[in-house]
Amino acid sequence: MHAKDWLLAFIGIFLPFVPVAIKRGICSADFWINIALCFLGFLPALIHCWYIISCYPYESSSTYTGVTLPGREPQGYGAV
Repeated sequence: MHAKDWLLAFIGIFLPFVPVAIKRGICSADFWINIALCFLGFLPALIHCWYIISCYPYESSSTYTGVTLPGREPQGYGAV
């Protein structure tokens, strides 16, 4: 796990719905499930929070290849 995931796991101990909102978004079903679990009990919400953090780990590398036009392959920097 990345350090950012450990920070989210620590934040989840106090407010389990915050890391879920950061990982999946406020309008996601996972966020609303976690809110419902917070009302039903703290421990289920915490377990769900840690499950979301482990299923969607932080990725430090990007797969962005730049802007491409339809039907053309991406080219390197400086290529015309």
